[in-house]
Amino acid sequence: MSPLCDSCGENINKLNQQVSVMRKEIKNLREMLASAIRAHRKHMTSVQSAVSKIKQCEPDEDQTPSPPPSLTSPQAALEQGTIQTVPIGYISSCFSVKNGTPRQPTICGPSRAELRIQQSVFNNPEHALVGLEQYSHVWIIFLFHKNGHLSYKAKVKPPRLNGQRVGVYSTRSPHRPNVLGLTLAKLDKIVGDTVHLSDIDMIAGTPVLDIKPYIPEYDSPQTRMVLDSESCDSNKDQLHSTAVSLNETTDIFKLEKDSETDPQSGLRTARPDEEDDLGTLLLREKSEVDIPISDSRVGAQFSLPKVLQSVLEEVKTFVTQGEVCQLSCESEDQVSDSPKTKPQESTLDHLCYGEEVYSTIAGWIREPPVESLDVRFTPNAERELAEFLPAHLSGGPSDSNRPRFKFLRGPEEAAAAIRGVLSADPRSVYRRTRCRDRLFFFTLDTADITCWFGQGFAEVLQVRPVEQHFTSMSETISVKYS
Repeated sequence: MSPLCDSCGENINKLNQQVSVMRKEIKNLREMLASAIRAHRKHMTSVQSAVSKIKQCEPDEDQTPSPPPSLTSPQAALEQGTIQTVPIGYISSCFSVKNGTPRQPTICGPSRAELRIQQSVFNNPEHALVGLEQYSHVWIIFLFHKNGHLSYKAKVKPPRLNGQRVGVYSTRSPHRPNVLGLTLAKLDKIVGDTVHLSDIDMIAGTPVLDIKPYIPEYDSPQTRMVLDSESCDSNKDQLHSTAVSLNETTDIFKLEKDSETDPQSGLRTARPDEEDDLGTLLLREKSEVDIPISDSRVGAQFSLPKVLQSVLEEVKTFVTQGEVCQLSCESEDQVSDSPKTKPQESTLDHLCYGEEVYSTIAGWIREPPVESLDVRFTPNAERELAEFLPAHLSGGPSDSNRPRFKFLRGPEEAAAAIRGVLSADPRSVYRRTRCRDRLFFFTLDTADITCWFGQGFAEVLQVRPVEQHFTSMSETISVKYS
């Protein structure tokens, strides 16, 4: 045999290395297969034990139990809390994008929206709205459909806290496990199957799940506090009138007793003054009832207390409850210092609470670290805003080329809405603290607003119709930096 050349030796070494690598891979595959077999056997054992337990819990053959409801049935899904929501309609709002949309409904009062009930939910959608016109405000339950992602965290950074973290359930962050939103909107009017709203914080296309009327007696703690105080006052008046009538009844009863004379002595029976109060009268009536009476004339004389006994006992119980309610309504400085004297709230039907029990909120809601901004308009922005026509207003031939609002009722209302949005600083914490670009753009109704933020203020640079916004972008930047 001829000796091997150098090239053949190199090829053999490479082949040997590949064979060793393949052997290692085969070894690894065998180990993975063995571990998979062991895991499979473990799972089979657990399944067999579960099946055996189910067989032990099965009833006898002579019993015919009703089949359990299917896990996919609507009733079973509802009992487990797994439901599939169906929007009753979609919002048509003056805010078309998230940028610049108010975070709360009270920020921008002139904001308006419309909600049309879908016919797929009700055959006659207008029938579902009958009676809703009697309310001034409604609760709107909706979905945050523009979150961008379905991830959520236990702690969030509200923009008003300027980067501080708090629990998601102590905020109204849209990034929640079920992305549900709740807002209190003003009900302007109802036309057919369409609900006209104002004071909203929802963008166009928001899916609405439900509408509920706002009832201050149920939803407002302050209103409930006033009602409870009025109820306590009425109880006081009723107690006073009841006491007066009770004293009159006692006096009449006393006169009837005094007018009759003793049949043996012919003298009128005298009564001490201590029997005028309600408690002594009840004790006396109880003792008189227990005494057997043989004379018919004397029995007729004491028949009146027997009849009034049950009534007086009920009145005494009512007076006792009223006194407890009256004590609970008094201020703290009038309550006894003894810790043992506490009103028994469980025995009262209408409780009288203090204001501190009703309404307590986080301190950063009323005094946030982020202050409200001063909003001002440039002369150019004021002229451009004045060119817009109000919604649903027919103009003359000369106004055909002028821009028109769809929801807002005029430039004044639009200016108030812009001030409301910008004064609350709609920027995110990142844009507020780290972004150098101070320009901000947002859409309000049919107008695109361009502004910039300074130290403690926001200035509106231009207000253009939506279709002209992109063509004037370069002009805006030159105006800002000129």
